Amino acid sequence: MDEELLAGHVGELRRGTVVLACLSVLDEARYGYALLTTLEHAGFDVDANTLYPLLRRLEKQGVLTSEWNTEESRPRKFYVLTDAGRALRSALAQEWAALDHRVRTALEGTPS
Repeated sequence: MDEELLAGHVGELRRGTVVLACLSVLDEARYGYALLTTLEHAGFDVDANTLYPLLRRLEKQGVLTSEWNTEESRPRKFYVLTDAGRALRSALAQEWAALDHRVRTALEGTPS
């Protein structure tokens, strides 16, 4: 198997899961680096150069809100889901489950 070819396709599969992964761990407020660490511990290797633009886009869409915490020695921007974000997470999770079912059905060669 061509490892470079495989790596490219695996990257494509993973890119499609980053939004749902982020939404899944933002029930409580987290700052960017803590979110990166949480995702890494969950098995999602997300680069900061991918995460921060994604967070800005989701905030612009009304899915997240952010707030600066300047009480500590180092200011940090915390992100948390809005009601729209929780609704989106739920819809994406349902779509993920349906997609998983369709892929498994196709791989097994059995009708649904």
